[in-house]
Amino acid sequence: MTIQELFGIGLPIIQAPMAGVQTSALAIAVSNAGGLGSLPCAMLTPEVLRAELEAITAQTRQPYNVNFFCHTPPEPDPQRESQWRAALAPYYAEFGIDPASVPAGGGRSPFSAELADLLQAYRPPVVSFHFGLPPPELLQRVKSWGAKVLSSATTVAEARWLEANGADAVIAQGLEAGGHRGIFLGDDLTTQIGTMALLPQVVRAVRIPVIAAGGIADAQGVKAALALGAAGVQVGTSYLLCPEATTTALHRAALQSGRAEHTALTNLITGRPARGILNRLMKELGPLSAAPPAFPLATAALAPLKAAAEQLGRDDFSTLWSGQNASGCREVPAAELTRVLAAF
Repeated sequence: MTIQELFGIGLPIIQAPMAGVQTSALAIAVSNAGGLGSLPCAMLTPEVLRAELEAITAQTRQPYNVNFFCHTPPEPDPQRESQWRAALAPYYAEFGIDPASVPAGGGRSPFSAELADLLQAYRPPVVSFHFGLPPPELLQRVKSWGAKVLSSATTVAEARWLEANGADAVIAQGLEAGGHRGIFLGDDLTTQIGTMALLPQVVRAVRIPVIAAGGIADAQGVKAALALGAAGVQVGTSYLLCPEATTTALHRAALQSGRAEHTALTNLITGRPARGILNRLMKELGPLSAAPPAFPLATAALAPLKAAAEQLGRDDFSTLWSGQNASGCREVPAAELTRVLAAF
């Protein structure tokens, strides 16, 4: 089954949900163009999420996707927090920031009963998850209004787990993909492989539709993924320069420079491995380090450093998520890009 059949869309393209660099505007544009637009919800308050859903339902009658994280919030670890702030101490001094003034805490919440209550009023047709699936009772709430459920798998074992636990389709997230790795059955990064190696293995391992993600930036990449058995593709990085994206000027500049050719997995930004363009922090402390506290508790300590550097026009601590293939990034409307991706 293709994703056109599964979701009732015209094109085999899903716009990846990208927290921090988009609002509903990007999702609306992609859905109206025939793809599946996605809204990242992990960083939204219930009030903002409701407003975004109102905007989507007012501006498109096409299917759309809402995306949530499924992590287990960690217990605060004062020792790890202290270790993290000690690693950042030279930067605090450089930018004149008092470490004592920086609050602890995270910036991303997992899917919850409160969010399920909110969603039920809008009945989004597709709900996707990262880091596994929510508890069975919450998953059944989502399915109760007929929503199709997706989640990311980074290994064959994760794909099989998702199928066994209620996913309607699985996103095979290759190592090339930008943003957070969807890994959830372990934390061994040596298990992570490229999209074109992962995809056919997952296709053989499960009976549900498989969506390819990671490194797909143009119509030729879409065609190649479909030839390997994908039911559709999910594309993120290529949309980052679209006018509907809220990508910052610093992030846009990095994507359009030679720096975009060098990305790395880092846990310094949030505490969990994610792929982005190298910034100063990644070069000097990592990119992978034992210093940050568990996801998402690393974010608070970095926030004032990010703000201070960006005021000076620098991306030393900025979140510059990008996949390994930024060659498809184009400053064109998202609808046009969606149609170009499907023109194979």
